[in-house]
Amino acid sequence: MADKEPAKAAAAEPPKPVHIGGESFIDRVRPHLKQIIVVVSAAVVVLLVIFGIRAFHERTERKTTDGLDHVLEVARQPIRGKDEKADPKKPSFASEKDRAVAVLALPGIETAGPAFRGGMLLDAGKPDEAATEYRKGIAAKTVEGVLCREGLGLALEAKAAAEKDATARQKGLEDALAAFTAMQPDEAGQRRAYALYHQARMQQLLGKRAEAKALFEKAKDANKNDHDLADLVEKRLAALGAS
Repeated sequence: MADKEPAKAAAAEPPKPVHIGGESFIDRVRPHLKQIIVVVSAAVVVLLVIFGIRAFHERTERKTTDGLDHVLEVARQPIRGKDEKADPKKPSFASEKDRAVAVLALPGIETAGPAFRGGMLLDAGKPDEAATEYRKGIAAKTVEGVLCREGLGLALEAKAAAEKDATARQKGLEDALAAFTAMQPDEAGQRRAYALYHQARMQQLLGKRAEAKALFEKAKDANKNDHDLADLVEKRLAALGAS
């Protein structure tokens, strides 16, 4: 009886606590710690690269915008009168050509569209280069395309006007007429009235008075709200009537 009592006491003792699952979490992670550090480090590097590229693009965009703003600012500077003296406090230029040359030399000019660059080249007296620039944008479906086609016609007209050979001049005016005809074929499209006005001018220069008059009348009816264009058309029609 005495031997059974210790056995009962031993059986009544609670079991000793043990760590289920063997080693601790740290123990299990420790062998892979180097690999984890490598992976985390790589992830940090990737994130730094992504944010670095994004920051670079943002800085580049800001720089590009600032450059273009400066280009447009210079392009808006006025042309002073023939007898007007230059004022350092009020930037201005002696001629449109001088202004265009200055604008084309600015570092931000490459960010401007082909219509703008072509216009500056034309003002600078470089019709061939202007025509090349305008052709880069003539296929655009936006107003940029319309302006590039208009500019191409103006560049071809300027080149024709400089021709001393009558045959070459005639060919140049016909090319300009074709450019203005393609400028805005849509009857309700932007600058349609100007497209007709330019076509009329070319017909007049080519000696086709009847065609020119008809096109001037169409330009007049196409946009009656543009008073500047209306005045130009009226003067042209008056000249045709007087001749």
